[in-house]
Amino acid sequence: MNPANVIHTAGLSKSYGETRALHNLNLKVEKGEFFGFLGPNGAGKTTTIKLLTSQIKPDEGKAEILGIDIRNDIAVKKAVGIVPEVVSLPSFLTVAEYLEFVCRIRRIDTAKIQYWLDFTELSEDNNTLCKDLSQGMKQKLSFAAAFIHDPDLVFLDEPFADVDPLMQNKLKKFLKAYIEREKTIFLSTHILEIAEKLCSRIAIITKGTLIKTGTLPELLSEGKDLEEVFLNLVRKNG
Repeated sequence: MNPANVIHTAGLSKSYGETRALHNLNLKVEKGEFFGFLGPNGAGKTTTIKLLTSQIKPDEGKAEILGIDIRNDIAVKKAVGIVPEVVSLPSFLTVAEYLEFVCRIRRIDTAKIQYWLDFTELSEDNNTLCKDLSQGMKQKLSFAAAFIHDPDLVFLDEPFADVDPLMQNKLKKFLKAYIEREKTIFLSTHILEIAEKLCSRIAIITKGTLIKTGTLPELLSEGKDLEEVFLNLVRKNG
């Protein structure tokens, strides 16, 4: 596989029993891309992220993340940041304790905690137990944990679903600045307006199969906006 690619998959496939979640995924993501991974519910987006972050193992195929084979799960998890679709936090740690735990696991300076408490507007809730947080607060805390070690590659699975519009705007600005530092973001979402505003290149998946990849201008050449292109492709391959 080409070491220049931050993400490189070849024939990646995964089934759950009789259900084929992902079939023969061949994908390349380069350094510095804001890569959008779009598809309807059940298309295979979350399965792909779980495979690429070594949370589950593929049935077939191979993949590398930052030059690391995804079968090396410890190295992959150490290297990347993840904001999962379903946020699961340790119930009886406080907000501050959880970020301290993340720092110690990743062996980084805990001095970064206050910055992220301030950025995510959780400073006043730093002593609140994770189990008592709203969904939006959990989403913000998960975002802080994903970026606190300044990873070169971050996976975002529906990261804006539970946060208010003001925080969405703040996070989008942060992500744009992150890309300018030659970091890479892999965004899985079904909110097409967000993908159209943020992503430099986009892949569309449906029923576990990748059906289109291209830059935003390349995709928009096939329709008046991303929504029209997306709907036409999904319906055609439905």
